[in-house]
Order: sequence, then C-alpha cells, then structure tokens
Amino acid sequence: MCPRRVLVVGTHNPKKGQELAALLEPLDFGLLTLADFESPLDVVEDGDSFTANSRSKANEQARHLGHWVLGEDSGIVVDALNGAPGIYSARYSGEGATDESNNLHLLEQLGKTQLDHRTAHYVCHMAVADPTGTVRAECEAVCRGRILFAPAGAGGFGYDPLFEVIEYHRTFGQLGPAVKATLSHRARAMQLLVPQLLRIVREGMWD
Repeated sequence: MCPRRVLVVGTHNPKKGQELAALLEPLDFGLLTLADFESPLDVVEDGDSFTANSRSKANEQARHLGHWVLGEDSGIVVDALNGAPGIYSARYSGEGATDESNNLHLLEQLGKTQLDHRTAHYVCHMAVADPTGTVRAECEAVCRGRILFAPAGAGGFGYDPLFEVIEYHRTFGQLGPAVKATLSHRARAMQLLVPQLLRIVREGMWD
C-alpha cells in the first residue's frame, strides 16, 4: 500500500486524534490531522445521532480540505439517565465544558444510584468520506461497563476515569492505552472500518 495515500483524522481533540492515529498506523496511510491545516472547518455537531454527526464531520471537512477524511463521533450512554449524555457528552456540563466538569456533572446527575444500576456504554460511529464529500465507509461499535462513584486512574480522557470495564474491575483511566486500544468502542469500530478501507484501496477507488 502506498504510504502517500493521505487520510485526514478529522478531529480538533488532540487526545482523540492521537488515539485514532495510533489505531490507523498499521495501515501505512499518510496520516494527517486537522492541526496540519491552516483553516480546517469547525463542523457544527447539530445532528440528532452519532451517525449524523460523524457523517457531517467527514463529508463537510473532506469537501473543504480536498482529502479523504475520517469523521468520528462518540460519547457515553448511561442507562439510569435515559441515555444521557449521549451525543452531548463533550458538552454535558454546559458552555466551556471540560473533562473534569463533565465528569463531576455526571456524578451529580447519578447521585446515590446503586452500582448495579449505573450501567453505561460508550458508542463510537466512524465515517470516511472521499474528497467530493461522499461517505465511502462507516461503522459503529460499543463498549459496555458502568459508572463508578469517583474517578479512578489518570489515563485516557473524557469519562475514562469513571468508566469501569466490569470484567477487568478497572476503569479506562487505570487500564492504560494498550488495553484501551483493544477493548474500547473506538478500537472496536476501527476493527470494523479497516476491512472497508482496504477494500476501497483494492478496488482502486482511493486516488
């Protein structure tokens, strides 16, 4: 595969960009992020689903940059909160939200809800658009767990210090990047996406 085949990881979040780039590295694409461009779009995430938002991130950015773009939208769905924060995960605590304020707000919303009722799952939807903005590949995956009563571990980002993978009795904040690269919603989505990308290359659609 030619390493000069450029794929832009379409996110302004540096930690997410690093995680996605690490998952894509074995494919030998020429990987770029939005930080490599002077004026990338700030795509408005106004869709009503992870699917809609990831498609918008991919096709709008692809048309603007003239490159193949991977758009990704992800978040956490908490059963006891009727699916919240869902697509609003990144801004759950309001304007100027940070990972810390979002985690605190989630804990406040759950209150004293018992551990057995704090089940949740991460969702990741990925879409890849060609330079015309046409979505050529997409997939969605989840990772199930539960929300602890306090953060544990300094690794990861977002809600990782609160999200316990039950089988491991550890949060993503504790498990570290190597384990997360195997178990996470993003890793599982990438496992579904890679065969689609390879098919696109084999069929000569990637110019």
